[in-house]
Formats: sequence, structure tokens, C-alpha cells
Amino acid sequence: MLQGAVREDALTAVAGGYELRVGLPWIRSMPLSSIRGLVATLDGRPAEELGVRLGTRAVPGDALAAESVWWFIQDRLVLVLPDALCSTDGQHHEVSVDFELMVPYLQAGGDGPLVLPIHLEARLAVSPAVRGGASRDVS
Repeated sequence: MLQGAVREDALTAVAGGYELRVGLPWIRSMPLSSIRGLVATLDGRPAEELGVRLGTRAVPGDALAAESVWWFIQDRLVLVLPDALCSTDGQHHEVSVDFELMVPYLQAGGDGPLVLPIHLEARLAVSPAVRGGASRDVS
């Protein structure tokens, strides 16, 4: 499940930084409000102002709890990494994404829903913007 979450073409350069497309590392689609503590790093540097692009809307990474949008398993969540992280050193970049996935339909004892820690990492080359294919961006 985790291996397919960050594909080889996941990192693209855009005006003002990078976009990193991440697949949902779970067996079912989940509401974006299930995502907590979203953190991304590029070459070991954390994205201080991590954003998420939902269609034409830009949403702060820490505001997903208020979203009613669903993250379908075939779709990619677009993380916006700010310009300050951009580096022209080398052709490959180490990326990592961490978050907690709250699974509302699975109870973890009397403490509430199951919460899974998710850690994704990959060494990626910057890819040209690619559209089409089997997956879409979450919007």
C-alpha cells in the first residue's frame, strides 16, 4: 500500500515551488478531514507553509479537518511545497510526507477511531507536468 503512494512522477516544478502528488495509502477512500498533522520535507527541509491544492482552491495543510472533500484511492493529493524549499542542486530530491490517518469506521477500543501513523518517502527526479492517466488530483 505505501509503495504506490509516491510514484516516480510525483514531483513537479511549478511557479513558486514544487507540487508533490501523493496517493492515499489505505484500502478505502477517506474524507480529507481524516488527515491530521500533515508534514512534508524536501531534501530534509520541512515545508513551513505547506499547502494543498484542491482543484482551483489553495488550502493550508493544517486546515484539512474542515474539508468535506473525499480522497479517493485512485486520486492524488497535491501538496504545494513553497519556493523557499527549492534547490537546483542535483537532479534528484529526497521527499517525505508524514501524517496521521484517522479511520472513522474502525474503533480502537473505547478511545475512539483507529489512528494510523503514515510515513512516506522517496528519492525523486523533478518530472514535467503530466496530465491524464488513471489518477486525478483531489479537487
